[in-house]
Amino acid sequence: MRRSNPLPACRGGRGRRDVLHHDARQRRPTMNRTAIFPYASALLAAVLMTACGGDVENEAARSSTTADTSCLALDNSGATVVVGSNQPGDPSLPEASSGYRTGMKPVYAKRYLVATSNAYASAAGCAVLKKGGTAADAAVAVQAVLGLTVPEATGLGSGGVLLYYDARNKTLQAYDGRETAPAAATENYLRYVDDQSDRSPPQPNARASGRSIGTIGVPRLIEALQQDHGRLAWKDLFGDAIALATNGFPVGGRLADAIAANAANLKRDPDAAAYFLNADGSPKTLGTVLKNPAYADTLTALAQSGAKALYTGPIAQDIVAKIATAKGADGSTITPGKTTLADLAAYEAKRREPVCTTYRSYWVCGMPPPSSGGIAVASALGILENFDLKSLKPTAIDLEGGKPTVAGVHLVSEAERLAYADRDKYVADTDFVPLPGGTWDTLLNKPYLKSRAALIDPGKSMGTAQPGDLGAVPLGVDTTLVEHGTNQFTIVDGDGNVLSATTTVESSMGSFHMTHGFLLNNQLTDFSANPLDSAGNPVANRLQPGKRPRSSMAPAIVFAKAADGSRGDFVMATGSPGGGTIPQYVVKTLVGALDWGLDAQQSAGLVDFGASNSPTTTIGGEHPNVNTSNSGANDPLIAGLLALGHKVSTSAQASGVNTVMRVTLGQTPALQGGTDPRREGVVLGDTIRP
Repeated sequence: MRRSNPLPACRGGRGRRDVLHHDARQRRPTMNRTAIFPYASALLAAVLMTACGGDVENEAARSSTTADTSCLALDNSGATVVVGSNQPGDPSLPEASSGYRTGMKPVYAKRYLVATSNAYASAAGCAVLKKGGTAADAAVAVQAVLGLTVPEATGLGSGGVLLYYDARNKTLQAYDGRETAPAAATENYLRYVDDQSDRSPPQPNARASGRSIGTIGVPRLIEALQQDHGRLAWKDLFGDAIALATNGFPVGGRLADAIAANAANLKRDPDAAAYFLNADGSPKTLGTVLKNPAYADTLTALAQSGAKALYTGPIAQDIVAKIATAKGADGSTITPGKTTLADLAAYEAKRREPVCTTYRSYWVCGMPPPSSGGIAVASALGILENFDLKSLKPTAIDLEGGKPTVAGVHLVSEAERLAYADRDKYVADTDFVPLPGGTWDTLLNKPYLKSRAALIDPGKSMGTAQPGDLGAVPLGVDTTLVEHGTNQFTIVDGDGNVLSATTTVESSMGSFHMTHGFLLNNQLTDFSANPLDSAGNPVANRLQPGKRPRSSMAPAIVFAKAADGSRGDFVMATGSPGGGTIPQYVVKTLVGALDWGLDAQQSAGLVDFGASNSPTTTIGGEHPNVNTSNSGANDPLIAGLLALGHKVSTSAQASGVNTVMRVTLGQTPALQGGTDPRREGVVLGDTIRP
């Protein structure tokens, strides 16, 4: 099902918010939230009105005398609406998830923009930017709200990675907040209850057991970022999230779908069941107002004490106890994990050097390992640089990005097969398994990628690619595809600082274990469960104590190539959720913008296409420009790919691209933002009408 959106720029949803449901309060420490955030007890609408427009009482007067549209959603007619106001066109109103929102247009701003997958999160981040906060400050506020409103994808019990560009110093930093395996874990931690005495699998399965839960990373990640690049007081960045958790928010379409799909698993955990399910065990549905006082208290502790509030003390003790759970609420057996308080206390977010390579007249920068996304994206682009993609741009370009050409999709998909083949064999946590030659340049240098490009036959798909021969590297191949419950947001602040962040609980609803108002991840299932391949070679992504699992997350920031070849001005920032297909979504977006001239919205909304290292090429069947009738035989793109030997899947895709680009309006520099029509995203900033 597709729908036409009355608010193309920012999802003018429809729905009711006046149906209240009583939710069981989870056990939590007693804390005085209002002492820190006196406005947290005010009506939610007033809080959000203040966040997005300022003084509630003077809102109407100011609107009549100024043209300030900062942090307000704009529709095609130029009318404005406050997020959370319950007025027609309010993008926070719940609406059933339906695949693709047509008719969306890019959002323009003078100095700052925030693009997220949730209206409340965008409003919280925009409010911080309006107050003069940096992109780092806004990221803290955004992540705090996302952990409440999209808990199926991200939260305090998750991990993540991000890139941050400091415009004043012209420096770029990668931050690694991936979870870690506990010190007591063995390489068979996900396979056996015990290596010696019980070689039966974890119960009820690896994901839903305590074995899947890695030491959480997001709290330390956002703290490290804000310490390095923040301007506002840390304690002042959580107010909107606390107010929203206290007063409640309506369940949106994607969350409602996730609750329904995972209800049987959520029942095993008493905290998760009390929050996500009704008293009779049925899933809470679209529009249900959820209140999460336990999460509000956790955020209050985080605001008061910093990230240590979750790594030591009562909350940390409860996290460890939850991971060690051996019996479900339904009496079923759960294999406990082995995380200890020492594992939590020792956790650190790591600052790493980003992976930056040239692509045509640009520098494209991404995440280094343990994320494989940056290398996979750079590898695919480096291969594609050997082809004239500009001449293969989509036809009939419209607001949705047009219709991709057979030749264009073929080349991009083949390049991705080659990139995934190398990723699957060589990339893991480099603190444990070094890359060939000790550097990513071995995989990304121009001569090597040119040799890989020579393997592409313009007239036939290779099906499955082989990894490149990089010498005696005794590693097995691991094709694990990861992160299905993931979130992405992109921010540019008034000083020109840029952030692209991807955070994740791994699968939708993570491990189904919940404590203190947030779900715990199942991130350790990103490791290869079998430490050896069929030939007995160790897999690079095998589980080891203290190791971080390989990821596909691929936040990206692009710069112009200066005259001397160095990194120049900021061009765009993007990223996407989507598990193992994240590199494909990011490559599609970058090629769409850099090679095909699509704007931020068109490149996000463009047909999702690509391939991991298998004979199957995916063409997102949810897109209005894809004809899936008669098994795709009536669609020229699908028919053309089949003729080249591709196996084609038209399964609906769940990318969640959020992009901000630097543009000019006439002679005036401006920002342009776009958000994926496949999710519930909103772009907000000091918006202007082009």
